[in-house]
Amino acid sequence: MNLTDWYLTVKALHVISVIAWMAGLFYLPRLYVYHVEQAEKGPALVDTLAVMERRLLKAIMNPAMIATWIFGLLLVSMPGVVDWTAVWSWAKAASVIGMTVFHMWLGARRKELLAGTNTVSGRTYRLMNEVPTVLMIVIVFAVIVKF
Repeated sequence: MNLTDWYLTVKALHVISVIAWMAGLFYLPRLYVYHVEQAEKGPALVDTLAVMERRLLKAIMNPAMIATWIFGLLLVSMPGVVDWTAVWSWAKAASVIGMTVFHMWLGARRKELLAGTNTVSGRTYRLMNEVPTVLMIVIVFAVIVKF
């Protein structure tokens, strides 16, 4: 048996990982909005939000991102799965890298929120919440339409 025999299983695990990662990427910036806005009103919910942020990032998002990369790289290593002469494959690759950078940006913002050195407004977090949506749209169209 070779890796290609596992194509459908690897693909399914990749999709599951992506869904979990995307859920976190959509939700964590929203938690940051609440964190920033609650910190301005008083620290009553800030501790609860910090626990939610940590658990989401450490227990769901980080493992999902790692699994997404592992299963994605396994798929890319299978002959005939990706045509690197086509634009779509490079658009997807760039978007996945962008998603990873956004994930790391969120991790850095969490450290600032914990340290009390956050300079990002709730409005900015609301705007940044659109980044994974735009990248997801590019990825889905790239993979499905293969432009």
